[in-house]
Amino acid sequence: MPRFLIIKLDGPMQAWGGHTYEDFRPSHLFPTRSGLLGLIGACLGLDRRDTAGQSRLANSLDFTVRTDRVAVCAARDSMPQKQPLKLPDFHTVLKARKVDGSENKYPVVSRREYLFDAVFTVAVGVRAESGITIEQLTNAVKCPMYTPSLGRRSCPVTRPLYESTLDAVDGKDALLGVAGCGLIYSEGVALANARPLEIRDVPMHSRHRQFSTRRVHVHADDEEA
Repeated sequence: MPRFLIIKLDGPMQAWGGHTYEDFRPSHLFPTRSGLLGLIGACLGLDRRDTAGQSRLANSLDFTVRTDRVAVCAARDSMPQKQPLKLPDFHTVLKARKVDGSENKYPVVSRREYLFDAVFTVAVGVRAESGITIEQLTNAVKCPMYTPSLGRRSCPVTRPLYESTLDAVDGKDALLGVAGCGLIYSEGVALANARPLEIRDVPMHSRHRQFSTRRVHVHADDEEA
């Protein structure tokens, strides 16, 4: 039976970027594949210029994400219910790029979306013959080489990433073994009663920051249905 690494993403602010160009930087309502790969890569000490290493990592991992409605801790059964809120922040950007790639000589107001009071539980699975083990990932998230952040460097974590490791049939089954409930976003095989969602968040690992599209299956667990 496959083994999964369970991590918790909890912080005052998170930002999981969608399709953007300079003056508007939206956030998805759940962690993107590119954002999770960046977080794991930072823990492993992977240089962002190492495109070959990033590609190997991307081809090695699968993610199943749960949006937790209730924050759970070991000391108590549960804490107050979370109500994630998405709000924009405004920045003044100097030397911003124009559509043609040239530099704008005038300041540009940039709107950046953030998620507040959100908590996610992520089941990280390793693909067969990937060359990476759950033990390596576990050691990396327990003792990161680079500081992990929740989508943007301005979004620090407020608790250790590591939650547990466990054996399960698939990522959804792994999340059912962790306290909490909420919407589940799954890669790969569709879950029962799941709704398909197309999202452009698969990094292409080239000189330019480009992304391709994947299909995510959105599933409401028994308590959410």
